[in-house]
Formats: sequence, C-alpha cells, structure tokens
Amino acid sequence: MKPDVSAGVLLIGDEILSGRTRDANLQQIAEFLQPIGIPVREARVVSDDSSAIVEAVRAMSAAHDYVFTTGGIGPTHDDITADCMAEAFGRAIDVRADALAILETWYARSETEITPARLRMARIPEGASLIANPVTGAPGFQIENVFVLAGVPKIARGMLEDVVHRLEGGPVTHAVTVRLEGVREGDIAEALGVLAGDHHSVSFGSYPWFEEAPDGGLRRGVALVARGHDAALLEQLRPQLEALG
Repeated sequence: MKPDVSAGVLLIGDEILSGRTRDANLQQIAEFLQPIGIPVREARVVSDDSSAIVEAVRAMSAAHDYVFTTGGIGPTHDDITADCMAEAFGRAIDVRADALAILETWYARSETEITPARLRMARIPEGASLIANPVTGAPGFQIENVFVLAGVPKIARGMLEDVVHRLEGGPVTHAVTVRLEGVREGDIAEALGVLAGDHHSVSFGSYPWFEEAPDGGLRRGVALVARGHDAALLEQLRPQLEALG
C-alpha cells in the first residue's frame, strides 16, 4: 500500500464537448478506484485533436500515479488516441500480432471480415501491454502509467476488470453524509469552518439540495459530507454534523 496515490481521468472526444454524448466514464472510473484507495484528483476533457491529447497525456502522466483515458480507439478516422499515446511517449506504433490474433478470433465467431478499418484497432504502441475487452474484443492497452480504455461506458467498465490487478492502492477514503432540511449554507458556514479547522485530516463538503414538497411547495436543505481515511473518526463526527441543523 502506498501512502498517497492519485489518478487522473482524460476523456477524449468531440462528442462530449459538443454535448451530444453525456459522459458516464468519469463517475464509474472514480467509483471503481475508490475502494482500492486510488482517488481521482483531476479530470480533463479534450477534443479529437492530436496536440491537445498529447499535451494532456504528458502532463497528467507526470502529475499522477495512474491515468485513465477513454475514447478514440475505434475503427474510424477520428479514432486517434493510440497514435497520440505513441507520440506522447516516443514509441513506434503498428499492427501487433497479439492484438490482431484477438480480433481474428473475435470476428471469426460471427464470420465478420476484418476490414482495413477494423485492422486499425490492432495498432498498438511499442512496449504497451494489452487490456482485455470482454464486450467487443478489441483491446485497450497500458503504456507506462496510462491505461487506454474505450469510450463506450459498458466497454470501459469491462476493461477495468483487467486493470485492477496492475494497480497499487493507498488508504481507502471513507465518507459519512448528513442530510439537513430547512438549512441554508450561510446558516452553518461558520460552524462548519470551525469543525474543519479542528480536524485537518478530514475533508468537509457542503451541498445544497432542493426538491418539490407534496403540497407543491419547495423543500430545501444542505447535505454535509465528511471524507477521510479514519472511518471511526468520521462516525464520531456524524452527530456534530447533525447538530449543525
């Protein structure tokens, strides 16, 4: 177990930035990593632009223990992630025999031809290790501390199962949540600040909520969240958070 581990998530694709596609990968990657003690400390979204991808990968790889990218490893012309990873780490890239064998086996089951477009999915940077894809066969890959996953959430989630054994986690972050009704953030800001000042190992968050009441009115309040590595301490803080209401 490492004392402090961090991850970054790089979401690649014009479809996310345009609003056409709603991202679900950041949430599922963060939820997957949390129980093994790897918090996501940074997330970026970049377009299908090679220079932007290369720059982001290099910066995030240097800043974090692990980086997870999603998108851009399919068969179409705008799937440029594999080439960008090769450029970012100064590696050659070409169709690799092990990746091609996986595609051949997969497509043989459905008697589907491996076209030049599909062959693109067997192009892997030199020295990268493959990540199994149990959904559609076409593999992702790991290059140094970067894990390159598909953009489709179901496929990305399946690929994570082949990643977990490669990760070394740190202390697990626990959380307690207290939901206060009829309270506004301004009402409890000072007291919450004092509590945070007394417990530097705990991260405190305040999140307003609103919902329609049965009579048509509006109910409102604040959800208070305390996060930290000491689960027992967090439980001791629960009544103090409840008292703020």
